[in-house]
Amino acid sequence: MSKQELVVLGQDTDDACCTGLASAPLEEDRAVELAKVFKALGDPVRLRLLSMIASRDGGEVCVCELTPAFELSQPTISHHLKLLRQAGLIDCERRGTWVYYWVLPGVLDRLGAFLTTARAAAVTA
Repeated sequence: MSKQELVVLGQDTDDACCTGLASAPLEEDRAVELAKVFKALGDPVRLRLLSMIASRDGGEVCVCELTPAFELSQPTISHHLKLLRQAGLIDCERRGTWVYYWVLPGVLDRLGAFLTTARAAAVTA
């Protein structure tokens, strides 16, 4: 995973992980980085793939189990998974002929924290 992908979700800097959308205006660079994540999530197929991976018992899923859920070709599914990886949302490992995917630890929590306003956080606390 590249350093740029780590910065996108606030894993590389202390201030990035704690700064929410409503706490201060975004710097231009941070907005560009986050736009890549939201662009990746803006496609229904990628959003479903992420949900299928994140909700899987054991935390990982084989691509062979993802592909049949869609009326798309295997190369198209692989392309969508590649975009999720490039956005820093998931990672994978090849085991024999199959590739297994999992959501990177803490990514969804950090993304959720970024979108949560201080007011909403106080209500849920």
